[in-house]
Amino acid sequence: MVLESILSSSKSPSFRRQFAKHELGSWSTLLKRHRFLLFALALLTVLCTIYLYFAVTFAANDSCSGLNGPLKDSCHMEHVKASVAKSKLKGLRHF
Repeated sequence: MVLESILSSSKSPSFRRQFAKHELGSWSTLLKRHRFLLFALALLTVLCTIYLYFAVTFAANDSCSGLNGPLKDSCHMEHVKASVAKSKLKGLRHF
């Protein structure tokens, strides 16, 4: 049944719906048809802006940001050691 309808529609010369000139030329028509996509795009833009704001804000507070080479690596290792020590202390408090 479905296969017959697909085959019968494939015999027609054009698969596209024919639009009148006034249907495609209006901005309001485009807005009505693509309302969901435009809303999703606007929401995605807002969320990405918020994400970038916080990513830049928190990256600027990094105490190792002004260092280069081995000094930067040792600074990061000290932060890792400090965070591991904190997590071990938190784990020991539960016992």
